[in-house]
Amino acid sequence: MEQPENPAEQPIVSDRVIINGSETPLTLTADGKLRMRERGQRCLTVEKEVLGFVTEGSKIRIRAVVKGGGAGICCVASKGALVRKDFVFQPLSNDSLNLWSQKLRQYIDSLGRPKRLFVFVNPFGGKKSASKIFVDHVKPLFDDANVHITLHETQYQLHAKEVASSLDLSKYDGIVCVSGDGILVEVINGLLEREDWEAAIKMPIGVVPAGTGNGMVKSLLDSVGYPCTAPNAVLTIIRGHKRSLDVATILQRETKFFSILMLAWGLVADIDIESEKYRWMGSARIDFYGLQRILHLRQYNGCVSFVPAPGFETYGEPTSYPNKSTGKPDSCNPSEEESIKVRHHGYQGPNIDLENLEWRTISGPFVSVWLHNVPWGSEGTLAAPDAKFSDGYLDLIIMRDCPQLALMSLMTGLNDGSHVKSPHVTYLKVKAFVLEPGPQTKEPTKEGIIDSDGEVLARGKGTYKCDQKGPMAYDKLQIAVHQGLATLFSPL
Repeated sequence: MEQPENPAEQPIVSDRVIINGSETPLTLTADGKLRMRERGQRCLTVEKEVLGFVTEGSKIRIRAVVKGGGAGICCVASKGALVRKDFVFQPLSNDSLNLWSQKLRQYIDSLGRPKRLFVFVNPFGGKKSASKIFVDHVKPLFDDANVHITLHETQYQLHAKEVASSLDLSKYDGIVCVSGDGILVEVINGLLEREDWEAAIKMPIGVVPAGTGNGMVKSLLDSVGYPCTAPNAVLTIIRGHKRSLDVATILQRETKFFSILMLAWGLVADIDIESEKYRWMGSARIDFYGLQRILHLRQYNGCVSFVPAPGFETYGEPTSYPNKSTGKPDSCNPSEEESIKVRHHGYQGPNIDLENLEWRTISGPFVSVWLHNVPWGSEGTLAAPDAKFSDGYLDLIIMRDCPQLALMSLMTGLNDGSHVKSPHVTYLKVKAFVLEPGPQTKEPTKEGIIDSDGEVLARGKGTYKCDQKGPMAYDKLQIAVHQGLATLFSPL
């Protein structure tokens, strides 16, 4: 056989095999292409399309995923959703069979794919579809890829955090969350509260969309133009590529919370949390309640201070480090005992000399203050179009005043990120941030809600379910970013 000039096309193994009853040449090339000649040139890309293989007697069955709508295995030009497809060939001898099995295994192993995964499934989140998604999409694809999985269904809030904080990580190559963003947040917090947090937080984490928001997995898949679907998310995990993720430490006195998605105060937080009373409406509750809040708009007194990223130094007014005191004591804080344990045994937050940085400040009243770590807040909300996974900054979106008609148009722009171009929006990047929340301007006896990663961080006086205390008080809090601290399975 004539040798190709391109080194990437050099054969690892090449032989004649039987495919569909016909003898034909088959080659595995150095760049991971399975090339065959049967009714024309065809190929499979091992890295992208091959999940795994099994030997069945004298035959080898390749388990793959290809785009639907085309005939055969090599469907590069075909269109449609991904479909599972098997490709079977029969080497002409036992020696050839063994050689093919050996070389295929060596090549797949060289890709660094995970072999053992711990999988959380949240059967109660979103539309309560996680268990079905696991059965229909997650388990079949992992089985095809010869990935051993340990399944754990969460039973209550913070269950995943408890498990992650004590899990024997040496048994696994990664953790998978079949859920919305909430279980991922719990896992990150659990890993960072361990005594061995420095090693634990390096464990790659994958997310399969099965919740209400799915902002993290949407951000991951959208970064390469993939639809936000469970199969695409599972394939991302199987292929084993990784990327780092910034982690923000939210601090109030000794209480810490580790955030990876967003923090909101004002309009966005009110819609996110208060619309829960209309959960029976499904995802339409956000639009329905959002309209109510726009028609009866609230503004909040308060102040935000921040360390701007390079290029954003002109925003706000100069100020000194505003958080030398983190606020009044709160002896009723239910997480105080736990937070002391975190202080002594877990991750302490980024090692940044905040007092000697150049701080800026913006005073209210505010309609909304929104910090984002990744572009998408949910599958339909491109909150921070310029956000990066590991640039060491949070994207800050501020709205101080906006007419109602303009606000309706602006909220519509959340679907494509165009809201940040509004003259009523201030959009910048920050390294550190201090929020000093205040009461509503028109009803000073009522305060607001602080929402982090879709959960209530603090409830002020007179707010929705204000009798249910959050882990922090409605008071001054500080956020600082640790660049690239966590690791995610990524399509890149």
